[in-house]
Amino acid sequence: MTMLFPATHGRNLRKLMRDRLPAKVFKRLEDAGRLAGQSGVSAFVVGGLVRDLLLGHTTIDVDIAVEGDGMAFAGRLADRHGAALKIFERFATAYVVFPDGFKLDVATARGESYAHPTALPAVKPSSLEKDLYRRDFTINALAIDLNGRHFGDVIDYYGGLHDLKAKTIRVLHDRSFVDDPTRLFRAIRFEQRFGFHLDANTLGLLRQAAATDLVHRLSGPRLRNEVMALLAEQDPRRTIRRMAGLDLLRFIHPAVTLTPQLSVFLSDLHKALAWWAKQFPGRPVDRALVYFMNLTERLDIAATDAVLKRLALPNRQADKVRTVKERLASTSRVLARRRALKPSQAYRLFAALPDEGFILLAARTKSSHVKRLLTAHVTPDRHVKPSLTGEDLKKMGLKPGPLYGKILDRLLDARLDGQVASEDQERDLAKKIANALGG
Repeated sequence: MTMLFPATHGRNLRKLMRDRLPAKVFKRLEDAGRLAGQSGVSAFVVGGLVRDLLLGHTTIDVDIAVEGDGMAFAGRLADRHGAALKIFERFATAYVVFPDGFKLDVATARGESYAHPTALPAVKPSSLEKDLYRRDFTINALAIDLNGRHFGDVIDYYGGLHDLKAKTIRVLHDRSFVDDPTRLFRAIRFEQRFGFHLDANTLGLLRQAAATDLVHRLSGPRLRNEVMALLAEQDPRRTIRRMAGLDLLRFIHPAVTLTPQLSVFLSDLHKALAWWAKQFPGRPVDRALVYFMNLTERLDIAATDAVLKRLALPNRQADKVRTVKERLASTSRVLARRRALKPSQAYRLFAALPDEGFILLAARTKSSHVKRLLTAHVTPDRHVKPSLTGEDLKKMGLKPGPLYGKILDRLLDARLDGQVASEDQERDLAKKIANALGG
């Protein structure tokens, strides 16, 4: 990874910001700096944007910290650009959403205190230095000055620049993981994403915190967000292995472990996801959910439901997990027994599975035959349907009732298998089916 620290001794990033940020983003940051001066406050870019600029990554997630009344500043910024504004008074933060959809986060520079470990912090206005001290790691505690002649200057109170150069993840203080145990998972995420390492003290503190029940005391949504963020990384195999090595998988469920079989399957899953992305570029899947299904595959239904409840997974995701849990094994067994399936049989077999289940199926079987069946199902079969509807059957004189569902199911099978190709042929077949079923 090439480090892009500016050559000047003063570490001013104006040129780097202009070169790497979209022009409209750079101009809006310049304007925010001018507005701060006019408003009698000081504004700074903070968070991941500073880190990623220095690492040579491109990002447009912009967070601004304001020494002074950040909410009033956010309001003036929104008015100036005809932008929408949403304020969260409790945390002294605001979203400014520009007419073109660009979003900028504004927060009053603030200090934090925790009533007890895992609690959400109580905040109060403070200095930039204290605001940066409440961050998770030194590499995320850098800022860029937006004010006047100092525009673009890097502000580094805690050695973040040194740690970026040394490729080190380091907490700012020894209570960091105790105050916020979600940082256990974020440490791994940044370590693996950037190819960095945890410094010795940070690793020791992480192991100490992981050995306690602090993570169990996190709310379901907070834990879920961190787990799914880890699984959404570009190559979750590394993050999963690191979680296993630090005994963090147990916080998903005590029975979730990295067995040799699971380790091998992670590679198969990685290949299956690559196959899907190449085969169906217009059908993106929830990659994090695929890996989550993989991790919880050995759990029974009751244990899986307990995990879904604990993590408060959104209904749509939870329903997919349950469906795959209930159907994947039986689907795999049918495919293992029967090499030849009619299109209608394949359709019925696959119909209930979400796309994430198809990827697990492809990874589990590693069969080109199964991939061909899946491709045939996903590409045309999901769009095949009979020409006739229930209203058409009624016009044909057939009595409404359960018979309609049976006829329409048979017509769909006939369409899929190429036994009928026109509406007239469907009408003839519908009559035969009705007669055979006593309709």
